[in-house]
Amino acid sequence: MRVLIVGASKGIGLETTRQALEAGHNVRALARSISAIEVSDPKLEKIAGDAIEIEDIEAATTGMDVVIQTLGVGLGELLGPISLFSKATQVLITAMNDRGVKRLITVTGFGAGDSAAQISCFQRVPFQMVFGRAYDDKTVQERLIRDSKLDWTIVRPGVLTSGPRTGRYLVLSEASRWRNGVISRADVAEFLVQQIEGTTFIGKTPVLVN
Repeated sequence: MRVLIVGASKGIGLETTRQALEAGHNVRALARSISAIEVSDPKLEKIAGDAIEIEDIEAATTGMDVVIQTLGVGLGELLGPISLFSKATQVLITAMNDRGVKRLITVTGFGAGDSAAQISCFQRVPFQMVFGRAYDDKTVQERLIRDSKLDWTIVRPGVLTSGPRTGRYLVLSEASRWRNGVISRADVAEFLVQQIEGTTFIGKTPVLVN
């Protein structure tokens, strides 16, 4: 498959790039800082671009079968207004529609959208204080995706760690089972790569925890 990874220079995006290549896919990696992608492979195309610039995203989505969106913000950005997730998603949906690309796999997080109701009372106040602005925008992001006509999957990992890929984690697809927990970025990437050709979670919002 021809896979575009948006936000490929670090974290989940970089790990997904590595694992998608291992799985034999042709990968186009988009990031503002391409030099940060220290991966070399004949099946990898690195392109510099901004996730909120329509010209960059239209060029990046051309000829793709699947888009994996893995955006993040730095700790320092959590204290100010955040609109990256919703802006980038609106741009991406427009570009995908224009280019006829249907499959979208997006990472948000536990606490976005209707999963916010499952945050415990003990966690709710500190979560809102630290991550509230980001997750408010991720909720808008999820709404845009749900309202689109794309074949989407919204992946909601718990607290991310830098641990190894284990393949041992829970995929909680039913709202009654949603809960917080920890999971490595490498394990999240494994799940994302599985969805490139998988159809089980189209139109679903699974929570991933260990």
